Amino acid sequence: MKRHLARYLLGSILLLVVLGHSAEIYRIGLVERLDAIFYDARLRLTMPRDVDERIVVVDIDEKSLAEQGRWPWGRDRMARLMDKLFEDYGAQLVGFDVVFAEPDVSSGIQSLEQLASGDLRGNAAFQSALREMRPRLDYDARFAASLKNRKAILGYYLSNNENGQSSGVLPAPTFGGDVLAGKPLAPTRWHTHGGNLPILQSAAAGAGHFNPLVDFDGISRRVPLLAEYQGAYYDSLALAVVRALLDFPPVLPGFADADNTYLEWLELPTARGSLQLPVDANIAALIPFRGPQGSFPYLSATDVLNGRAPPESLRGRIVLVGTTAPGLMDLRATPVSAAYPGVEVHANLIAGMLDGTLKHKPDYLLAADVVQVFVAGVLMVFLIPLLSPLKATLTGTFILLVLFSINLSLWQSGNLVLPFAGAGLLVVLLYAINMSWGYFVETKTKRQFTELFGQYVPPELVDEMAKNPEGYSMSGRKAELTVLFSDVRGFTTISEGLQPDELAALMNEYLGAMTVVVRDHRGTLDKYIGDAIMAFWGAPMADPEHAKRAVMTALEMQVALKVLNQHLMAKGWPELKIGVGVNTGPMTVGDMGSPVRKAYTVMGDAVNLGSRLESITKQYGVGIIIGEGTRDLLGNSFVLRELDRVRVKGKAEPVGIYEPLGLNGQVDAAILDSLKLWNQALQAYRSQDWDRADMLLLNLIRHEPHYLYELYVKRVSHYRENPPLADWGGVTTFESK
Repeated sequence: MKRHLARYLLGSILLLVVLGHSAEIYRIGLVERLDAIFYDARLRLTMPRDVDERIVVVDIDEKSLAEQGRWPWGRDRMARLMDKLFEDYGAQLVGFDVVFAEPDVSSGIQSLEQLASGDLRGNAAFQSALREMRPRLDYDARFAASLKNRKAILGYYLSNNENGQSSGVLPAPTFGGDVLAGKPLAPTRWHTHGGNLPILQSAAAGAGHFNPLVDFDGISRRVPLLAEYQGAYYDSLALAVVRALLDFPPVLPGFADADNTYLEWLELPTARGSLQLPVDANIAALIPFRGPQGSFPYLSATDVLNGRAPPESLRGRIVLVGTTAPGLMDLRATPVSAAYPGVEVHANLIAGMLDGTLKHKPDYLLAADVVQVFVAGVLMVFLIPLLSPLKATLTGTFILLVLFSINLSLWQSGNLVLPFAGAGLLVVLLYAINMSWGYFVETKTKRQFTELFGQYVPPELVDEMAKNPEGYSMSGRKAELTVLFSDVRGFTTISEGLQPDELAALMNEYLGAMTVVVRDHRGTLDKYIGDAIMAFWGAPMADPEHAKRAVMTALEMQVALKVLNQHLMAKGWPELKIGVGVNTGPMTVGDMGSPVRKAYTVMGDAVNLGSRLESITKQYGVGIIIGEGTRDLLGNSFVLRELDRVRVKGKAEPVGIYEPLGLNGQVDAAILDSLKLWNQALQAYRSQDWDRADMLLLNLIRHEPHYLYELYVKRVSHYRENPPLADWGGVTTFESK
């Protein structure tokens, strides 16, 4: 007992912390975020993923905009759409996920009215013609007439924009604020609105707001079925549609207690019984997503207008008119997609209300969460320290499975949302604490691991790897990595001019300085090959930034060399220049060699190409060349100069090669200007526009002499007299290594 006292104490403290969150004494952000992630995963796991034929989305999509013109369309066209939906296709109900807040004067009626009351006031023929045309030109009245006496539900939005102006009118409220006065609720409250024109709202059967709630992580999981505006409560679009389907029953609050204090659901009484819609303290309902986008049939609005939709596709259906066109900004982040059509959010909610599948998180689940956290925590705190690592792992896994099974069962059979993150995280943390305790007390495994890997990788990485020794192996494997080769130029000449002891001292200083740069950027130093250095990134520790670290190493090696050269020249030693090649691609990495000697190294075509790139740096007069594979992983981190497309020895396919000039945002404007001119010259060169290429290159040389520009001037001169073959493609072939 005493041996485990410290673990009991630490585990009990952690249990009390999580219990405080579950009891809502305070909130822990991490647990809330994990609960949201688990909710989304559970939702995606259990979605039916079928297509609900009862609700059809008439989509103002890109095809409709291309055929009918940009949105908003004239109300005469909307009137024709309504007539098509109800008369030709037999729709049961139409809801609009759009708002009609501004008058439609596209017919020119406003100008005609001005003439009638002005210059042509006394023109009887004009006045008569206008009276005859007015019904046809008043598009708003035509649209209103198409809404009248039909189950048509309009949409509107609510806003809290402090500087915003309300527009249009709202429908009659569902009920006044006195119905829920004094209840422990936190309904969404709004100060301005964007409603529909009075003539349209009065003609429609009803209206509802289309304001989903956005949770702390930017995801829409709920919609307030009732929203408070100026002391009264108003339906959401989905609730208004369902009420219209049920012939507009009243909305009654449903309370979980005899004192009518805690609102738990909204009730819609009907002739066949009542429909209960569970809500939370925000009077919001969880959206029961059926699946990804396309869980409801879609018809293009232009196909409906032109009579091209299948005749039975809308008969007896609920129709929601909305848009998926990206430019109309009705895409929302949801648990099932980062860009989900808002109209389909309402469709899911309507289907869930009709099916009775809305998920619910009633107040009594708060007590259930406290109980599951306490029971799971006590078992883990006092049982795990007594078990062996294997039995502790099996016990922890079993407890997690039991918690998950209970949670999923309540979700599936009772439509109840029991929090899981608190209990699940507690089990995982208590298991981790107990395993870590034994791990740090018993250090033999760590020492063995350090002895194994310490001879291959930098010591600073060994410490990180030793935290999880099971995750690393010396065995060969395939991985995408980045390799770097550097070489001292003219090393033979340098070595001939120095005494052996001086040469050894010079190389020790050079290799030492370069190795520091490699290790500072978490590189694995493969080997020294005379004056050459080989290093790679991404193994044995996975590193998603391996390409960026390698390029940064190459740049800083050049900087470190300048500092080193000052020191070398002060001793009377020669100045050093190096070429660096960097390439990224699939490589085989692992412990390779013979029984006599092994090395943790990389092999493969991508490695060979990295070596070739280093060797051709002198051909272009640059210090660093990187390959296409590396360029593709850098994003916009670095400013790169494309040098050429080359076919190196041993490779049939050409590759692009690039020179990194520095980090983006840290390169001089003059260099950037030259880079633009160089890109134009390179384009002209590849297009075989020799005159333009020559002119641009000479301008570059005049402002900034560079071996690269002179090289291309010579190439242009050569190709003028010896035009390249038809399949040239601007590729330079190197026959030697």
